[in-house]
Amino acid sequence: MTKKKKNGPGKSYRKGLSITQLTAMFPNDEVAKEWFIKARWPVGIACHYCGSMRYSEVKHPTMDYRCKDCRKHFSVRTGTVMQSTKMGYRQWAIAVYLFTTGIKGTSSMKLHRDLGISQKSAWFMAHRLRDAWTEKTASFSGPVEVDETYIGGREANKHKSRKLNAGRGAVGKATVVGMKDRETNQVSAAVAPGSDKETLQGFVKGQVESGTKIFTDNYRSYEGLPNREVLRHSVGEYVRGMAHTNGIESFWALLKRGYHGTYHKMSIKHLDRYVSEFQGRHNARRMDTVQQMGMIAQGMDQKRLRWKDLVK
Repeated sequence: MTKKKKNGPGKSYRKGLSITQLTAMFPNDEVAKEWFIKARWPVGIACHYCGSMRYSEVKHPTMDYRCKDCRKHFSVRTGTVMQSTKMGYRQWAIAVYLFTTGIKGTSSMKLHRDLGISQKSAWFMAHRLRDAWTEKTASFSGPVEVDETYIGGREANKHKSRKLNAGRGAVGKATVVGMKDRETNQVSAAVAPGSDKETLQGFVKGQVESGTKIFTDNYRSYEGLPNREVLRHSVGEYVRGMAHTNGIESFWALLKRGYHGTYHKMSIKHLDRYVSEFQGRHNARRMDTVQQMGMIAQGMDQKRLRWKDLVK
């Protein structure tokens, strides 16, 4: 048998999941519900409130279990992004699939059409799925590429009443800083309050191990980083041997394709969720589709997001 290569066009070694296979995998709500149960509790059902595995099944319209220790009712939705929602388990499973396979993102309009729910409900669902992607990456040992980018509308395209009239370039845009570990291919990115030295270097130093080789461009905010090698983009230098930032720049390119081609706008208020979505999907790209879906389902736990908290 030929061994699968770990790289190739479009991660072709991965095992995907077709629409036909998806519908066969989740023919109804009950089957989809069992899938979520196994994803959340792989070693056995446990009380959301006290962690006890002593429970009894009860006849209740929304709560399937009652803990024998703390005596509280709970279900597989309790304490997850699915809590207090009217969407069926099958709709949630299909939404997870769409978010997994939509490499440039999945708009709320697509969820609205594909799932047969209102656009408002689809928008809320999409943000809850982004919260399920939220993850804390392990420390990077490198070599690491570091860069920052700016997200937001162009000043020249804004209505006169919305222009800041404060200059060009990054004016009116949000700063996103990120790094990519070449050894693991993992990315860590976050919305930053600014692009000053303290902010950018604080992000880097908080996630790289001591002695890690760091590649950056010649932006002044990176000056003083230990073990840093500089690419002078200002004079047209983009690659010098092993020194380049092409990996993290490719991640920015994908994020911006999602911005311009799928979402068309990422509000500053919710930008951290969009960044988490693209980071999570990138970091799981080497997995098979079913494994990626399972990761999102597991990530739903302890991530409850209420409407009033989302829009306040």
